[in-house]
Parts: sequence; C-alpha cells; structure tokens
Amino acid sequence: MGVDFEGDRQQLEQDRREAHERVRSKPRVGDRTEIVAVCVSAGKGTVKTPVPEGELVVGHGLAGDAHAGTWHRQVSLLSTSSIDKMRALDLKVDEGSFAENLTVRDYEVYRLPVGTVLRVGRDAAELEVTQIGKECHHGCDIFQQVGVCVMPKEGIFARVLKGGKVRAGDAVEVIWLGSGSFEEERP
Repeated sequence: MGVDFEGDRQQLEQDRREAHERVRSKPRVGDRTEIVAVCVSAGKGTVKTPVPEGELVVGHGLAGDAHAGTWHRQVSLLSTSSIDKMRALDLKVDEGSFAENLTVRDYEVYRLPVGTVLRVGRDAAELEVTQIGKECHHGCDIFQQVGVCVMPKEGIFARVLKGGKVRAGDAVEVIWLGSGSFEEERP
C-alpha cells in the first residue's frame, strides 16, 4: 500500500492558497475566525498572559486586565498572522507578547474599519472597533523584549457593547461593517 505524498502536498498547497485568499480579501459581514488566546496583564506596557477564560464587561473591557477602563481602547485584538511575521524574524513571541487581549486565528483584523461590530464567544458578546493601530512606546517592555512591535500598525482596539465570557476556540464574527468613523449610527 503506497502513500500519496504528492496528493498530500497538493492538498496542503491548496489549503495554504485558500487561507491566504481568505486573509487578503476585503472584510465582509459574516467573516468568521476564532479566538486562539485570551490574555490579561496586571500592568500596562507589559506582555500579557493567556488565561483559560475571560469576562468582557460592558463599558469596561476584559475583567482583570490593566487596559480595561471607561475609554475607547478597552480590548485589544491581534491576528496570529501578525505574530507569525515576527516569528519569521526569528523572534520568540507567543500569544500575549504584544499585549493583545484577544489573539485571533489568521484574520487581519487591522483591515476592519472603525465602527465594525464583532460578535465574540458563546455568550454573543459584542465589540465595536474604535481604533486601528497605536503609537508605539519605545520604552515599553514589549519593545525592549521583542525589539519591534506589530501593534502600532496591525493591532486594533474595541469597546465592549455587550458583555460575556470568552475563551480560546470561541468564534469571532463580523456582524456590522463600520464606515471608518468613530461615531456612526447602526440599525
């Protein structure tokens, strides 16, 4: 009985092309990905630690995280594809290394316009994208440890519209595509 290595290689290549196209396509309502890690930290500007489960609190953010509060950057999100870019530079980074709260699988979240609403987790929590990227603080622990940071261009920030529990493996779905304006009207 022979092994079909050529068939396996072709299937892997097809899967890679489809994943690449999914990542590169324009964001649409109904796009889905999944949470790879939920991460928190006690201080700002530090690497976050993955936790088994987190609680998104309306108007506040991820319970127990230093960045939570009554501002527009309550929760941060970053894609595994962004982390992989840093790994390609031989940096030893993991989920939470860039201080993101939610690491999502292979979906370029930075392509989502401000105002986009995401449904997250089994409790159908909702996050509204409020900011794409941020100013990098070169003195922060992340920059000092990693030497470069993807958050300034590829991380996004959101506020919690509807609370709920989130954990690795939970779905993330685009339910409203924003216009790019911070304050916009939705149906």
